Amino acid sequence: MGPKILSVNWDVPGSHTLEVARSRGTYSRLAKAFALKPAEVTQVVKDSGLRGRGGAGFPTGMKWSFVPSKEKRGDKPVYLLCNADESEPGTFKDRYCMWLDPHLLIEGMIIAAWALDCHTAYIYIRGEFRFIQARLDEAVAEAYAAGLLGKNILGSGFDFDLHVHLGAGAYICGEETALISSLEGEKGQPKLKPPFPAVEGAWRAPTVVNNVETLAAVPWILENGAAAYKALGTEKAPGTKLFSVSGHVNKPGVYEIPMGMPMRQFLDEVCGGVKGGKKLKAIIPGGSSVPVMTADEVDKCSMDYESINQNAGSYLGSGGFIVMDETTDMVAALTNLLRFYAHESCGQCTPCREGCGWMYQILCRVRDGFATPEDLGTLRDLADNIHSKTICFFGASAAMPVQSFLTKFRDEFLQRVQRPVTAVTVVASTISSTPIASGA
Repeated sequence: MGPKILSVNWDVPGSHTLEVARSRGTYSRLAKAFALKPAEVTQVVKDSGLRGRGGAGFPTGMKWSFVPSKEKRGDKPVYLLCNADESEPGTFKDRYCMWLDPHLLIEGMIIAAWALDCHTAYIYIRGEFRFIQARLDEAVAEAYAAGLLGKNILGSGFDFDLHVHLGAGAYICGEETALISSLEGEKGQPKLKPPFPAVEGAWRAPTVVNNVETLAAVPWILENGAAAYKALGTEKAPGTKLFSVSGHVNKPGVYEIPMGMPMRQFLDEVCGGVKGGKKLKAIIPGGSSVPVMTADEVDKCSMDYESINQNAGSYLGSGGFIVMDETTDMVAALTNLLRFYAHESCGQCTPCREGCGWMYQILCRVRDGFATPEDLGTLRDLADNIHSKTICFFGASAAMPVQSFLTKFRDEFLQRVQRPVTAVTVVASTISSTPIASGA
């Protein structure tokens, strides 16, 4: 399957400790980085084609290049934020990176900071990851004690401080401007752009926000060169990617593969196929917020951004690969997803605040056989009017599953609204559609 870049040390005993990490080559790339000018490091990353692994897939080197020069920003510092607020349902790759190889992430952040002329950085970690925070704190302490963080790192003259910040468990703080607001001590709510964080972010200073997986790939790129990274994957999606595999599959887990592997091959050969020998019904390829794919679409796609978008109208996203077999109740599955979005809306934008809860209530009635065909029309209208009508992408994240499930598995929804209503379904629907408070 090609070389392992991110998970190469995961099976090594004690991989989270500094001693083992250094014996495996971690931090050896710092000397090479310090020998280059910051702009040269940025150019290597840009030439590699590395794209953000948090979901959007934006070119990493290009994002770094948006930071204003020292002459333009004046006395404002530059901040680097590692987005470790991994909260997308179906996604669990970043926690493995931090738990099994935290020093690789730290090394990547030091190199990125050198390229950005940044001297202070934060790892913003999800509130439920307190156990991982403890491991990160230990790794950061080891790095400071070894002179790999702090003043004059390895005699380079470069000063760099790294802090671990525990969030409060809000899905919305995975959005970069909401993350920044939370880090500043404000309510975790997204902000309108422009200005973009690279120009005016944390404490109104230039700020770069990168995902854990993105930063962890930087040391390998610097060591092996942009051409070696581009030789992996596809032309538009180079390198390897971590995929979180869950659902009706024989071998769930986190897998690192080169971009561009045929999706069916990934499912059958890497993940062991559909559990119990059952037929594949659907896959959500990039975490719960992307459109669902049918089994026929799976056969047309490979594991990269362009293929999934062009052949299935979906997105690679964060790589949360959720497998559903022929027994899956698609109405119940979508209702479960919308319960999450109704709960996690930050409440700032009316379409999202009101619409997500409304969609969830309608889906509860559909699931319980207490809805009408008109309710399906209302559900579609709600999704269409929430998508792209909010400050951040949360509205679209809630709307796209509804739009795709209704389109690709419409018969299952029609069957529910055409069933006769009974006293039992009335009671069940009344209980299950109780509104969930938004703004959590």
